Amino acid sequence: MSDAATLLAALRRRGWTVGIAESLTGGAVAAELVSVPGASATLLGGIVAYATPVKRTLLGVDADLLATHGPVHADVAVQMADGVRAAVAVDGRSADVGISTTGIAGPDSPDGQPVGTVHVGVVTPAGRRSRSFLFAGDRTAVRSQAVDAAIVAALEWIGE
Repeated sequence: MSDAATLLAALRRRGWTVGIAESLTGGAVAAELVSVPGASATLLGGIVAYATPVKRTLLGVDADLLATHGPVHADVAVQMADGVRAAVAVDGRSADVGISTTGIAGPDSPDGQPVGTVHVGVVTPAGRRSRSFLFAGDRTAVRSQAVDAAIVAALEWIGE
């Protein structure tokens, strides 16, 4: 069973729903989950918040945090994960879990952080966490590793 299938099965067992907020992965995390038959029982939706202002306006990331640290920061990842829960709410009920990715896939870095810097955020009913990575490789490789990291981090943090 793939990590995506394992994650969805774990969420289903808990009766939890999930929303995905993505920047550098551009929808690839959501696409990986959607590739699993039955994903619609758990996945409510996803938002690609590629532009920094969208992180603020659509996901509620703090403007001062963005101004001080930029969009590639562990706290931004957590706020994105939290914000997507409400953004994909159904009938006034937010998603139980939010997963996010933000980072620099390259080939250049707009703010001096190393290409390959990635932050994953996961918010569950049990808490809020982030994990930071520095992946090697070209743009495609960094994005692929970020997708895998987001799914594995979510699995670890929900107790699977």
